[in-house]
Amino acid sequence: MTSGAAPSGWFAGVTHRPSPHVDDRPAGEAVTVAVVHYISLPAGRFGGDEVDRLFMGTLGDSLPGWESLAGLRVSSHFFIRRTGETIQYADVFRRAWHAGLSNFRGRNAVNDFSVGIELEGWGEGPFEDAQYAALEALLHRLKALLPLQYVTGHETIAPGRKADPGPFFDWERLERGLPAGVAAAHAAEDCDRVMLARRAAELAR
Repeated sequence: MTSGAAPSGWFAGVTHRPSPHVDDRPAGEAVTVAVVHYISLPAGRFGGDEVDRLFMGTLGDSLPGWESLAGLRVSSHFFIRRTGETIQYADVFRRAWHAGLSNFRGRNAVNDFSVGIELEGWGEGPFEDAQYAALEALLHRLKALLPLQYVTGHETIAPGRKADPGPFFDWERLERGLPAGVAAAHAAEDCDRVMLARRAAELAR
């Protein structure tokens, strides 16, 4: 990087798979939140390429019973496999489509100001040590590049609609390894449910 050049939003040392399902953040928007999710396709099956194909828009209708995913336009900035391998799908300075209808501390549209981190999981069993290590390392790298302040869960910002990272995610373990200046925020009051419901009603009109 030459002197004065903008820093890269792509991290070295991870696999890069640029997803087509990204766009620009609102002008001047700062990234202050990391959102932790889980995902596996089909649920509980690990190591396949289905999640990758979902984020790349090439999943099609190849999974019986999952035809509703065909054409779904979703992405995340990062996907951490059970082995700890980290795959990056979006430049962190751009907006990935991971949070959906959401609210964090009185702000809707959490995609605008967050980074999405998917862990390979299914909500019915623990995550791997390698995943916690990779997540901790990733959060330290994000904090060095972005004005990151909070780590939250998808279930916190979209209560009743989402359940990830779920009951097997060890928040206390994560909190012990957070970088200075970053706090975990996964209490019920970290989402303004009234504001979120109002927005849902507006979208339903």
